[in-house]
Amino acid sequence: MDIKTHLSNALEKLNIEITDTQLSQFERYFNLLVEWNSKINLTRITEPEEVAIKHFADSLTLLKYVDVKTNAKLVDVGTGAGFPGIPIKIMRPDIKLTLLDSLNKRLVFLEEVCNSIGIEAEFVHTRAEQGGADGDFREKFDVVTSRAVARLNTLSEYCLPYVKKGGKFVAMKGPELQEELKEAQNAVKVLGGQVENVWEFSLPDDSRRTIVAIKKISHTPKQYPRQGTKIKNKPL
Repeated sequence: MDIKTHLSNALEKLNIEITDTQLSQFERYFNLLVEWNSKINLTRITEPEEVAIKHFADSLTLLKYVDVKTNAKLVDVGTGAGFPGIPIKIMRPDIKLTLLDSLNKRLVFLEEVCNSIGIEAEFVHTRAEQGGADGDFREKFDVVTSRAVARLNTLSEYCLPYVKKGGKFVAMKGPELQEELKEAQNAVKVLGGQVENVWEFSLPDDSRRTIVAIKKISHTPKQYPRQGTKIKNKPL
């Protein structure tokens, strides 16, 4: 089966509707991902069924669980190969998307993808903690998301500074998050957040996933985020 069939089947199981035009955009995205992956390391997952489920469908679960308002400003922090930001933008063209990554060659790839499939995005080349301290990006977004592998306490310090008061940080995580949630309680509180919802679910291949929505209830104190080494070595 081709990527369009795999994705269509996966989204049907998740009760997510998709148009033929959107499927064609995902097909082009997939082809570029495989092509560029031979030049720069974007993902270890390249088989059509796996990409359809573990990258594309997984990214779109955010829209299934989180209410993203019309014309929301969304930043994908540490976007890598564009997940979940680009799939979300394909399904919700109204969203104002920013893709942020510390590696410029990834952003060159992402710019080609966006141009090729006909979507608009802003591309920001910076480290997450530097962007969060920058007045152009600090507390400017309705939704901040990341599929980064960092634990939730450190990920919160990277991401919550971007969220405007009343907005949300949405962390896309793997299974069994209770320990991470407990360990992140202080960081979330200090940075001005409050855990609003936690959703646990399975993808069509039965792999377990968790989405955590953290609402920004007060401004992040100006001393955060700290330098990257401090965030990693001395989590809040």
